[in-house]
Amino acid sequence: MAGGKSALIFGASGVTGWAFVNEILNDYPKKGVWTKVHALTNRPLSLEDSKWPKDSRLNIVSGIDLLKGSQEELEAAMKEKTDGIEEVTHVYYLAYKANKDLQQELEDAVDMFKRSTIAVDHLSPKLEFVVLQTGAKMYGCHLLSAHPTDYIHVPLAESLPRLKPPYHDALFYHPQLDWLTAYAKNKRWNWCDTRPDIIIGFVPNQNFYSLGTVLGIYLSLYRAVEGEGADCPFPGTDASWAAKSNDSSSDMIARQTLHLSLTLPKESKGEGYNVADAKSPETWSSKWPQLCAYFGLKGTAPTSKSPEVRQYIKEHMKQWSELEAKHGLQKGHADSERTFQGFEYFLLTQFDFDRQYDMTKMYGTGFEEERSVMGAWGPVFERMKAAKIIP
Repeated sequence: MAGGKSALIFGASGVTGWAFVNEILNDYPKKGVWTKVHALTNRPLSLEDSKWPKDSRLNIVSGIDLLKGSQEELEAAMKEKTDGIEEVTHVYYLAYKANKDLQQELEDAVDMFKRSTIAVDHLSPKLEFVVLQTGAKMYGCHLLSAHPTDYIHVPLAESLPRLKPPYHDALFYHPQLDWLTAYAKNKRWNWCDTRPDIIIGFVPNQNFYSLGTVLGIYLSLYRAVEGEGADCPFPGTDASWAAKSNDSSSDMIARQTLHLSLTLPKESKGEGYNVADAKSPETWSSKWPQLCAYFGLKGTAPTSKSPEVRQYIKEHMKQWSELEAKHGLQKGHADSERTFQGFEYFLLTQFDFDRQYDMTKMYGTGFEEERSVMGAWGPVFERMKAAKIIP
């Protein structure tokens, strides 16, 4: 693992991207590996607001629209704004543009990835590795009750077949991967795709999907309204309470992905890897009491009167505003227009089936670290406190 590596991260202000920048600046996997990290964000982000360490190796690059202009114009913009792009060795593609028009979302996702990868390939002659982050949709988890069980079964392993039509054709990961397989076939650089399940992490900007952010706000508000030590029933169903899954904290996604990109041999070119906090799955019945205890609450099983998270926040916005004033919190995080309304209901109630990962392949690469529930969630809440998002 030679030193002198330079990273470029697309989507650096997102839940996963933030952790990649943070881990690199904190010298993971060891001091001397990374000489530069370019953090590309669409929306402006200051160093102060980012909560990343002050480090001369960090270059925050904002305002590059991956869909704007011709390929040549995109490359010119990247070259102009990304000082040292010719030294980039490792690319981590974590960008995502949500769209309620799913066909447009698919087309944008494929175009953004193609254009950015071609740009870096043209501009960075020292390129060694490209990572595309996909996810559990590869296994049909997003199909909920319609998820296939005849040819895709738990534990979910990378060797399982792709989804069959029509589900195959609606998922943008497939055209992204097909294009990259063909484009990179004769390139000197290596690549892989990584597959987290629900991503748990800190994000300084308001985000379309961030379960860690929403639950941090919800549990802080619940304690303020209901009082310390109050019973806090799980805001889901009996089935989702018992369903097995593997959380993928952004810190561990970053560490596992950095490990892969620095150690995988060329013969493994283009393979997929599940990324998650531990080898063994958890359930909400094991996680919820621990999360609630962090906030001074008693986490209990769901009941017929369990609150719905988004509705509870909306009904108690007056109390949240009081918390913002009392503790000097950032405004606008509790019920932001930038958050996909109701996504937490979807995650907490409708993922009511076992979808645990087979982590054999990841841990067969020499990666050893595992994280407990609070080892993963605790730092998210601590960072939210430090950023004045929760009291």
